[in-house]
Amino acid sequence: MPKCGAAPSSLEIDLSSLEINDFVKQGLHGTLFCGKYHGRDVAVKLLEWGRDGHSTPEEIVRLGDSLRDAVDAWHEMDHPNIARLVGAFVGISPPPDTTSFVLVEHLTGGTLKDHLIKHINCKLSYQNAVNFALSMARGLSYLHSRKIVHRSVKTENMLLDDKLNLKIVDFDVACIDSDPKDITAVTGTPGYMAPEVLTEKSYNYKCDVYSFGICLWEIYCCEMAYKDASFADIKSAVLNKHLRPKIPKCCPRDMARIMRRCWDAEPASRPEMQEVVEMLEKLNTKKGHGMVPAGEPSGCFCFSIRRRSL
Repeated sequence: MPKCGAAPSSLEIDLSSLEINDFVKQGLHGTLFCGKYHGRDVAVKLLEWGRDGHSTPEEIVRLGDSLRDAVDAWHEMDHPNIARLVGAFVGISPPPDTTSFVLVEHLTGGTLKDHLIKHINCKLSYQNAVNFALSMARGLSYLHSRKIVHRSVKTENMLLDDKLNLKIVDFDVACIDSDPKDITAVTGTPGYMAPEVLTEKSYNYKCDVYSFGICLWEIYCCEMAYKDASFADIKSAVLNKHLRPKIPKCCPRDMARIMRRCWDAEPASRPEMQEVVEMLEKLNTKKGHGMVPAGEPSGCFCFSIRRRSL
């Protein structure tokens, strides 16, 4: 594994052949663009550590080394629910030349989050909700089988192709084959963080299982959990009041059980992702019901977090 300067040679991109085009979004760890590489459509993530004025030179070196490990492992992945890595360039460490690029296959269906928001009123059928959940669970089970902790599992990091097949992306903060005692950093998006991550205790791959539980609720409800709450409010309520999204009354019992098991406060009580796959595969989608569309009477109440309730 190279110590500085670039991704492994088989993955290192030729920057002169990279064309960065339309801005897509600004994320917590970088900026996403559409682009072309050797004429091929790609998604381009630009990482500029240190420009926030907060990261120390030592932290930037650590981030670069971690990204190289993640890129190397990502390149070897072969699974229908993992987005394919095209290549990467990891900037020279130490600073100031720390600009890095990660190129991923171009998927035209957008993010799962955007797809769910589009269905906020009409909702997904139960079959479609289970299919999305199964795709995510299978991808995460594959990662865990390779001793990879994603650490940023959320519906925004699930991409869809033109046939709505789901693929996991964004391995910028993934940990590769790490001893649980070594993972302590508060990483990810607040609403998806497991309690042990929020408290900066040591944690392992079970943090991904917790995040999946939140995603499963979002997939079923076509809503975003804690969308109006601050990090401080979420942290306080999750740790002190055991806050979780309220499962609607129309949610089938077996689906609700999977959610509750995944977001259990105790990591050891959460299932393995392979067990989650097996539980989802057993759901009867012919008898189960999807979330009731907005405006239809059902006696079902969706969860909507307000600050005063935290």
